[in-house]
Amino acid sequence: MKIKEKCGVFGIYAFDQKWNVSRFVYYGLIASQNRGQETCGIATYNGNEIKCIKGKGMVEEFFTAEKLEKTPGWIGIGHVCPFSPESTNNIQPVSDNKTQLAFSYNGKILNFKEISPNPKTGPDEDPNVAAKLLSQELEKSDPLQATETVMEKFEGAYSFVAITKNGEMIVARDPMGIKPLCIGSFGFDHGAIASESATLDIIGADYKAPIKPGEIYVFTPYSIEKKQALKPQPKYCAFEYVYFARPDSIINDKSVYEARMKIGEHLAKEFPVDADAVIGVPETAIPFAMAYSNYTGTPIEMGFVRTGRAVRTAIKPTQFERLVGVQLKLNPIRSAIRGKKVVLIDDSVVRGTTTRNIVNIMRNRIGAKEVHVRIGSPRLISPCPFGVEVPEKDELIAANLTPEEVSKVVGADTFAWLSLKGVIDSIGFPKEKLCLGCFTGKYPIGE
Repeated sequence: MKIKEKCGVFGIYAFDQKWNVSRFVYYGLIASQNRGQETCGIATYNGNEIKCIKGKGMVEEFFTAEKLEKTPGWIGIGHVCPFSPESTNNIQPVSDNKTQLAFSYNGKILNFKEISPNPKTGPDEDPNVAAKLLSQELEKSDPLQATETVMEKFEGAYSFVAITKNGEMIVARDPMGIKPLCIGSFGFDHGAIASESATLDIIGADYKAPIKPGEIYVFTPYSIEKKQALKPQPKYCAFEYVYFARPDSIINDKSVYEARMKIGEHLAKEFPVDADAVIGVPETAIPFAMAYSNYTGTPIEMGFVRTGRAVRTAIKPTQFERLVGVQLKLNPIRSAIRGKKVVLIDDSVVRGTTTRNIVNIMRNRIGAKEVHVRIGSPRLISPCPFGVEVPEKDELIAANLTPEEVSKVVGADTFAWLSLKGVIDSIGFPKEKLCLGCFTGKYPIGE
């Protein structure tokens, strides 16, 4: 198992109301599918009403041409999520009861029960609480002030995009900037918002900049307004650079690919080993393996090939599906492994089940001479309060066993995690500007 990111969000605003942006949102969500595969949704505004279609499944599976035809509009937002709530009402985008607003967000508002207009709100309904609060404030004040007011109430990590009944698109990011969000454009015709810059690239938009922590944007038919509503206190999620984000994305103006290449180099410096081949577990760990190979001179091999659709085992909901997912995405190339001393590089290890399965395949089915496991992140020792699914501490292999003990559990000759300094140096931000809680147990809030 790997860990699940909360969600991916997308928004697009056409300044000419003759445009229909529903297909832009559709392809934006496909490009964001790495951030969630269980539910998806699109909401649009056509000048008269907000329409929303959402449900369970992959974007390409759920949305048909007929469904997209039912959501015409010149403003659109979308959402993908790795979780499948019991009620479709909790699938995003969510809206208030009068459909005055559609709301799509990534994160976790820790105090949503305390600030909820309805104290009986269930534990999985923080998006609905946020949407209702924002809708209420919009009845009292302009979008910038209304958004600032609700942000002052929120405690937690969030990036969101919303459509109002007046044809505005509101964008905001929490003052810590834990959840990524960026802005782009199609010249002067459209403004676009996405969790990752790669989404903007894929739909043909030009990436402009990250939304700053604590910043608000409001798109109207005549202008784009922005405001630094809350003082920025950056605590960027380190795991975005290790695993969550696409390698072709720029997160907080830092290249994810470059960060991963530096991680591989740090692994090589910290834990070199005499070997015949370096193999990265597809797909995230490939840059780690490339850089490790470049630094050590050990040849890189393509050790595994996916079969079937690319399935991220971290995002499948049951243990059976996780195990099936491992087999789907990791079919070994025997000649790259048999009889060799192999450095196997992966991005993370949670319970150790996937790593044990891979090592078993390499050693017992294929006949690797040695298997040395290197992990491109520090020891994962703590659950995350900000909407990322991490098992409890007693289930985390790194929190309970030494590297030598983990080696025995997974069947490897040696096992090592990247140092905390290694991941900080690779990302390129000072330690105080990163959230490293899953590695240290110390979070900026919500301990």
